[in-house]
Amino acid sequence: MEKIKLEILGLSSGHSQKGTYTLIMGEDSGNIKLPIVIGAFEAQAIALIIEGIKPQRPLTHDLFKNVFDQFHLTLKEVIIETLLEGVFYAKLLCSGEQGDCELDARSSDAIALAVRFDCPIYTTKKIMDEAGIILDHQEEEEI
Repeated sequence: MEKIKLEILGLSSGHSQKGTYTLIMGEDSGNIKLPIVIGAFEAQAIALIIEGIKPQRPLTHDLFKNVFDQFHLTLKEVIIETLLEGVFYAKLLCSGEQGDCELDARSSDAIALAVRFDCPIYTTKKIMDEAGIILDHQEEEEI
């Protein structure tokens, strides 16, 4: 499976459904963008880290990272590996004293954790071919 490294380019409020946001991911070395619709809670969890804001109390994703840290587990990478009926599915590739493991996750949660662990986010060529878009110059500036 050919993996494509992604980076977070922007986050905008959803236009199709109230309370949703669109996370724009872009190829690390390319011009195709991958829009992922996520909920408000996950959008906030991602935005806080991107903006360098530390909440007074840990959010759920912070708690998850704290548990990983406490038990000497590492999130090595996130891969958005499946697109089924418009829904993205992700895997968390983890390592610890017991070895490596994969955990199933919603893509929005996986990305919220990836920004906390500062680990790479990948997808597949198949997903980029199916769901990737090329934005015009004005749309890119808006992001």
